[in-house]
Amino acid sequence: MSNCLQKVIGFQFNFLYSSNVKKFPYIIKRGQVMTQLSYKSANELAKMVLDKEISSSELLEYFIKRVESYNPSINAIIVKNYDEARKQARELDEKLLKGEILGALHGVPMTVKESYGVKNTPTTYGRPDLKDNIVKEDALSIQRLKNSGAIIFGKTNVPFNLADFQSYNDIYGTTNNPWNLAKVPGGSSGGSAAALAAGLTGYETGSDIGGSIRNPAHYCGVFGHKPTWGLLPPRGHALPGSLAQSDLTVIGPLGRSAKDLETGVLIMGGPDEIQSAGLKMDLQRSEKKDLKEYKIAAWVNDDIAPVNQEVQNRVLKVAKTISDSGGEVNFEARPDFDMLQAMDTYQSLLLPTMASRTSDDEYNLLKEKLSKLDPSDTSESAYTLRKQTSSLRDYNNANNDRTHLRWKWHEFFKRYDALITPVMATEAFDHNHLNYGERTIMVDNDERPYFEQVFWAGIAIASYLPSTVIPTGLTEEGLPIGIQIIGPEYGDLKTIGLAKLLEKEGYNFIPPSNYPD
Repeated sequence: MSNCLQKVIGFQFNFLYSSNVKKFPYIIKRGQVMTQLSYKSANELAKMVLDKEISSSELLEYFIKRVESYNPSINAIIVKNYDEARKQARELDEKLLKGEILGALHGVPMTVKESYGVKNTPTTYGRPDLKDNIVKEDALSIQRLKNSGAIIFGKTNVPFNLADFQSYNDIYGTTNNPWNLAKVPGGSSGGSAAALAAGLTGYETGSDIGGSIRNPAHYCGVFGHKPTWGLLPPRGHALPGSLAQSDLTVIGPLGRSAKDLETGVLIMGGPDEIQSAGLKMDLQRSEKKDLKEYKIAAWVNDDIAPVNQEVQNRVLKVAKTISDSGGEVNFEARPDFDMLQAMDTYQSLLLPTMASRTSDDEYNLLKEKLSKLDPSDTSESAYTLRKQTSSLRDYNNANNDRTHLRWKWHEFFKRYDALITPVMATEAFDHNHLNYGERTIMVDNDERPYFEQVFWAGIAIASYLPSTVIPTGLTEEGLPIGIQIIGPEYGDLKTIGLAKLLEKEGYNFIPPSNYPD
């Protein structure tokens, strides 16, 4: 490498691999974009390990060094699993020297959301009463990731009970957005997205019931995928004693490229052991190779849950990219049902599901409040309380309504390949630790209810639809904005396929500049 090129690229470090000394530039040139090693995708990192440009152990130590340098200000990684990770990395290096490759993530160091069971680490859901809950075995998805060669070296922060658009709790404190520490990283997979955006980890996986993968991906400028419900078995991503998959909740990957999302779905997806005698995963991939082949519906804004002009502009921008490429975009197309009723159905499923996570004392308090509620009270808090404590009959009726919605979506996606919409009402907002009922969000100078934003997440969640978030660049204030691509049930590789095409058009991960090597 010439001295001139070394100056352009930045600087080099020496890595030891086996008995040979190799030089590897921490910064490489991809077209016109300079990409640090820490900001490469998981698939790129895996290829480097397989090509013996860097060892698993060296890559792990590299990320550990970054965590020790930058995590204190961000507080994304709150459980460290270094010793076990180092042991695993050495074993992977030995296997590779023998020509053995475990899978697509061989040698990639990664962190996972705190709510995943990882052997000998705490899983608390941010709840002080569970601070001593040390898990005895890996969740199924963690087993599958490890079997693919991933190295789990830490866990990332969450909000209390995984129930917020922010990520803070009394055990681990507050996680900050790497782009602006005064802003939220999202929730409940906020630590996951923050760690990825700051280049503290090679890969991540989170969970979503009300946007908990998607809003952090949006706020932090990374890729995220909420899978079709049940496609990725969540066994082991649970509170103590919980084994049944809860309604609405899914687990899913976050990464710095769309391909990373596809890799995560294929690794973690497929039936659990109890189903495997009769079921297998056989997802259809998109046959479309160019944006001009797509017929897309675009939902830019809605009076039910208004979004600011900047977010609207990003949906319009993506739509224009598709139409300029020759694709068809329809801004009026919607499934054939009343959206207000659909959101009521979603809340009728979401709120009792979330209430099921509470302790006996917390739930009894809800019932006590209900007993004192004025029957004529139609406030938002009264609505929420009634849904939280609703009966099995109420739930089954809502499930029946949801099934009608699923069939309406099925018909809709016979006409359109995907639907693009906002993820949240705004870019990342300032930390706000007020009581839920006291919080609001400013949308273009209009003060709106805080949880109104769950509308955009609920579009996909309520009907089990997959949704892929892609970054669309930064605002003038330097904050990321993402949009979501929603598709038909089990169309996960189709929404990710469209994301991969849009990534080639410039909708890619942009790293923050304040976390250099």
